[in-house]
Amino acid sequence: MVVIGICGGVVGVGAGWFGRWVLGRVRRGVVAPRLWCELGVGVAWAAVAVRVVGGMPWWWAGVPLLLGWGGVLLAVCDIRAYRLPDVFTLPAYPVALVLVGVAGLHRPGVWAGALGGGLLLGGAYLLVRVVVPGAMGPGDVKVAGSLGLAVGAVSVGAVLVVLAAAALLTLVAASWRGRGAVPHGPALLVPAWLVTAFASWS
Repeated sequence: MVVIGICGGVVGVGAGWFGRWVLGRVRRGVVAPRLWCELGVGVAWAAVAVRVVGGMPWWWAGVPLLLGWGGVLLAVCDIRAYRLPDVFTLPAYPVALVLVGVAGLHRPGVWAGALGGGLLLGGAYLLVRVVVPGAMGPGDVKVAGSLGLAVGAVSVGAVLVVLAAAALLTLVAASWRGRGAVPHGPALLVPAWLVTAFASWS
C-alpha cells in the first residue's frame, strides 16, 4: 500500500507540474510558486491511490483525482489573484457530468443525489451572490454547481456538510487575517475533495 501511495504521489507531482505550467499560460491564470501545485496534487493523488487499494471503487476514483488536480489549481489561483477563472470552472461541468454518469452506471441513485447536490450548492451560492454581491465572487458561484454534482453523488447530506465547512473555514480565515478580502475557493474546494476521496461506498 505504501508503494502504491508513493507511485500515486509521484504521478501527482508530475500532474501538478503540468498544472502549474497550464496556470501560467491560460487566460487570467497566475504564475504559481514552484512546488505549490506539485506538492498539493501529489498529496491528493497519493491519498486516492491508497484509497483505491483500500477499496475505493475504480469507477469513482476519477472524481477525487480530477477534483484534486483542478481543486489545487483553482485554490492556488484564488490565493494568488482572488479569482477562479472560467477556463477551469466552466469545463468542470461537462467533466463532472461524465464522471457522475460513469458512477451512475454502477450505483443506482447517484444521479438523483448529484443533481440535487448541484442545485443545492450552486443555488445557495447564487442566492448569496444575488442578495449580498460583495460576499461572494462569481467564480465561487460557478465552481459551486460542479462541486455540488460531485459531492451530491456521495449524498445530499454531504453537500450540507461541505457548505457548512466552507462557511466556517472562511470565517476562521477572516478572523485570523483581520482585515482585507479572504479567498473563499480553498475553503470550499478542500472539504469537497475530502468528501469525494474518503466517501464510504460499502
